[in-house]
Amino acid sequence: MKLYDAPRCPYCARVRIALAEKGIGYESVEIDLRDRPAWIYELNASGRVPVLDDGFVLPESAVIMEYLDDRYPDRPLLPADLRARADARLRVFRFDELLGDDYYAFRRGEANELQRRLEELPVGGSLFADVAYAPWVIRARDLLGVELPERLEAWLGELARRPAVAAEVELVRGLA
Repeated sequence: MKLYDAPRCPYCARVRIALAEKGIGYESVEIDLRDRPAWIYELNASGRVPVLDDGFVLPESAVIMEYLDDRYPDRPLLPADLRARADARLRVFRFDELLGDDYYAFRRGEANELQRRLEELPVGGSLFADVAYAPWVIRARDLLGVELPERLEAWLGELARRPAVAAEVELVRGLA
């Protein structure tokens, strides 16, 4: 299994955390996001990472996380209850539309809703959603200097007790 990956990318971080949570080994192929190789577009027409190659090519972090949960059901990320699973997926879908856009705008120096989005972020509902949110929250705090609300700091501190999340925190601190 190969993961086409970029250390700075929060979407890639989701997949790295999911793989680590499930104890799945993989080969990492690092992509320079400032100088993407032409061949990455053959794997994903948008040229974005992450891309997982597990005998077939699969882009998009949330889809990859769901695939991994289905293929490796031990140590599930999604809850067992059907409604709770749907709710976790919906939260990630909505999160990507709102917070992701604000994160990148903030990084470019544009005024936006990032602080408010973080204050409203619905954390703690499922490991799937928490794994999807954590890379953004870690990067907002450690790379962008955003002061997190107390409840998010507490949530992140608790989540960082998991080795997979702790490893991502350390990776991001190394990027700062």
